Amino acid sequence: MRTTQQFSITLPHEMAEMVRARVESGEYASESEVVRDGLRALQIHERAVEAWLREQVAPAYDAMKGDPARAVSAEKARASLAAAHRSSSRRDDAPSCVRPRS
Repeated sequence: MRTTQQFSITLPHEMAEMVRARVESGEYASESEVVRDGLRALQIHERAVEAWLREQVAPAYDAMKGDPARAVSAEKARASLAAAHRSSSRRDDAPSCVRPRS
């Protein structure tokens, strides 16, 4: 029994060129290998998102529903995220010799 199935796909020019470049560089032996590796990466990403939702988001939601006083307003959350982003941007703009260690 055959373990593969042949497909014909259409890609935007930019993606097709990316696939060709990977094969031409020798990184992959064929276009099919590039697509298979991309699908594996997508599968890993989807599993990670599912695990995050199950292990972190759902418990946080349940805890907030159990104690609504824990909730943070959208405005407060946005302000906190904006401050973190500004702080991160400043560190990224600093020369490497003065960047804080993470």
